[in-house]
Amino acid sequence: MSLAYGKGRNAMLPPIVNRILLVKNLPFKITPEEMYDLFGKYGGIRQMRIGTDQNTKGTAFVVYEDIYDAKEACDHLQGFNVMGRYLVVLYFQSNHRSKKPDLPKEEERVEQLRRQFQSMGNDEEYEFH
Repeated sequence: MSLAYGKGRNAMLPPIVNRILLVKNLPFKITPEEMYDLFGKYGGIRQMRIGTDQNTKGTAFVVYEDIYDAKEACDHLQGFNVMGRYLVVLYFQSNHRSKKPDLPKEEERVEQLRRQFQSMGNDEEYEFH
């Protein structure tokens, strides 16, 4: 894959690559200093957020100054063993929904749109292909 995108800083990167990494499966006892030591090897870090709540423990966001540094960190730290745990390092996707849709609410919204469309005076049935 490195041949497809080149090794230089001017190489084209896939669209999924960005400066923000989502790190999962972190040891609960990892310190911020240990995180900076581990992720700072790959470049300047703008911000780091380590989960502290019950539902966010073991996760972190790492924001790099440079997108190429983030790519290198993701490539090298994916599956890296830290304190007996293998890291899962992903590019953060802001449009990714972590919550499941509320199906009854969505069904009601579809029904409202159906009623609205029918009230527009279109009595004919439409088939969508």
